[in-house]
Amino acid sequence: MNASTDLDTLADFFDRYGVALVSGDLPALAGCYALPGLVVADTYSFSFTSPAAVALSFVGAAPDYQDRELVAAHARIEDVQPVSALLTMVAVEWEFLDSRGCSVPGERYRYLLRTADSEPVICTVVRTA
Repeated sequence: MNASTDLDTLADFFDRYGVALVSGDLPALAGCYALPGLVVADTYSFSFTSPAAVALSFVGAAPDYQDRELVAAHARIEDVQPVSALLTMVAVEWEFLDSRGCSVPGERYRYLLRTADSEPVICTVVRTA
């Protein structure tokens, strides 16, 4: 098994993740993360050790997406860097689509992914500028 650097595999993963984000599918979101996992931003960091903790961290996101009428999320993969045999760092800029079909700029993140059972899972998320 090797770290996933294949763009099709990574795009499929982030497509599933984006669908889960905008639909509020908490079990699917939790399934995208390795445990324990870590989220890091300028003013906070938190970790989670269970699927329930991952789901809880996203409880407020779905209503926010609904309030903003966001119906789709697309991850534009900006950079892929193999880190080790099973780890890959992926830079992503998110773009959203609202209910009127307009593009809504998102945020940038770096995801440290681990290949597990031939599929990528998120170990660490870092919000970037």
